[in-house]
Amino acid sequence: MNWANSFAGASPLFRKEVLRFWKVSFQTVGAPVLTAVLYLLIFGHVLEDHVQVFKDVGYTRFLIPGLVMMSLLQNAFANSSSSLIQSKITGNLVFVLLTPLSHRAWFLAYVGASLVRGLTVGTGVFLVTAWFAPPGLAEPGWALCFAVLGGTLLGALGLIAGLWAEKFDQMAAFQNFIIMPMTFLSGVFYSVHSLPPFWQALSHFNPFFYLIDGFRRGFFGVSDVSPWLSLAVVSSATLGVSLLALRLLQVGYKIRH
Repeated sequence: MNWANSFAGASPLFRKEVLRFWKVSFQTVGAPVLTAVLYLLIFGHVLEDHVQVFKDVGYTRFLIPGLVMMSLLQNAFANSSSSLIQSKITGNLVFVLLTPLSHRAWFLAYVGASLVRGLTVGTGVFLVTAWFAPPGLAEPGWALCFAVLGGTLLGALGLIAGLWAEKFDQMAAFQNFIIMPMTFLSGVFYSVHSLPPFWQALSHFNPFFYLIDGFRRGFFGVSDVSPWLSLAVVSSATLGVSLLALRLLQVGYKIRH
């Protein structure tokens, strides 16, 4: 089965996954937006007059793109990972296994729905936080590019985590000890140039840093590293994680016994 057929086959499962999170949108969309606004109010109020990263860019404006991307990444991961682990534990995954869908169709449906949720939450965070300090869009192409890559990367990573985890505490450990630290230590609240040399160098091994930095480039036209370097790193990470997810789905890792 080729990719064209996979797109057609993925459509019903994609719609089901989108409806799954949209039916509880108060929790899956509204709550993350509120959390981001609280971050903005607290950090912006405390540090607005004390921190300036880019010339003519206040700290509150600097913070908004980071919060948008952080919310996008966390929710894209949560969508595919929570859907799979819930289906495995409740036993209704068997109904999907009985369909003739290929592993490509599974990938497109789960990652596509994760991207939709991530972009929906990110847009909500942007619209609400922009009311406090409009960040502007100097180079919107970069912002859109990294938003799509980020949602795809974390959707595929969530798919891997959902396949690997067998119970909710394993999924919580994956999110709390891998996803959360990588997002919080990626430059959401600060510029890596403000860190000591060791931590600054370590930050450059975190692919989430390049997502945040490239996304912020779209808003202000400046960044800590070249956006082309960020694009290369993020594209490579997205491709590698996607290929691994496709392979695990193809062999039925922990879903076909």
